[in-house]
Amino acid sequence: MIKRIKQMLTTLSLSTLFLIPALPLATVHAQVDCISGSGGGIKECLTSGADKTDPSATGINASTKVDSTIRLVINIFSLIVGVVAVIMIIVGGLKYITSGGDSGNITGAKNTILYAIIGLVVVALAQIVVKFVLQKATQ
Repeated sequence: MIKRIKQMLTTLSLSTLFLIPALPLATVHAQVDCISGSGGGIKECLTSGADKTDPSATGINASTKVDSTIRLVINIFSLIVGVVAVIMIIVGGLKYITSGGDSGNITGAKNTILYAIIGLVVVALAQIVVKFVLQKATQ
């Protein structure tokens, strides 16, 4: 029974690990066609003939591209680590339940849960540090 549960959890965690990167990531960008400071409204903006390939005309520069790329990588990494940590907490809980009173198995299960929680805390702190560094670097 325990072997079957371990096999199911391993299959579930591996399939989740490989399927998450395959999920389509929805990235939404607002496009600014031109910047009109004269108050001419939409008609003037559309007829001003701003060069849409020029980054200065669209309001996008290299630092915002790097900033958004770093944020995307960190968010994907955090998502993967978060999912793995939750799976490991579940695995640790099942190990704890099925330990049968063996002190070695109980210790292993507690360590699994503890390390998974520490991983979640580290990922949360990494998010805070990256946001702080990016905010200071772009100012």
